[in-house]
Amino acid sequence: MITDKKEHIMNAAIELFAEKGFEGSSIRDLASRADVNVAMVNYYFGSKDKLFEAIVEYKASFMRGKMDEIEANKTLTEIEKIDLIIENYVAKILSNPSFHRILYQELLMGEREAMHENIVKVFVRNITTLRNIIEQGVKKKVFKKVDPELTMATLIGTINQVMLSKAMCNMLMDRDGSFDPYTDLVFRQRLIKHLKQIIHSYLLN
Repeated sequence: MITDKKEHIMNAAIELFAEKGFEGSSIRDLASRADVNVAMVNYYFGSKDKLFEAIVEYKASFMRGKMDEIEANKTLTEIEKIDLIIENYVAKILSNPSFHRILYQELLMGEREAMHENIVKVFVRNITTLRNIIEQGVKKKVFKKVDPELTMATLIGTINQVMLSKAMCNMLMDRDGSFDPYTDLVFRQRLIKHLKQIIHSYLLN
């Protein structure tokens, strides 16, 4: 169970890691940012690595709950389920670009093996849900026989490219530096539409 104090510490950690990086942030820095004592941070998390793992699990649990809910909905077709997953992923990732960049930086570096494995396990659970939906669509002959795992990689990879750098994103979109693509609802819908077009073309017979 996530208490208000525990959630407060995790949110403070996301802000701190975004500013100073994971390596550049200490438990003492975090305690100061969250306005709590070091003992409280250690009580809830035990270490900085465990704190990061708890943040990832907490953030992913919302998306996992959404995906499970979508998968279980009997009123939706398989392609409607995929569309909802795309909408939810784009909304979730673009709403917190700082955390997303921290997460993928950690995955790319892979310096902390145990933490890296735990992050991957969280992603695998979400991929399993998408695979189930795709396999059901294939069974009904509405989807082509595709690689479910790499379908997820295509989806997330496109979003990652957008999230990699705001400056690069603006350059690709031919916008100036004052434009913030992550808070712009028109851009969000543009990204969702693009992803749906790609996945529909790839999946549908």
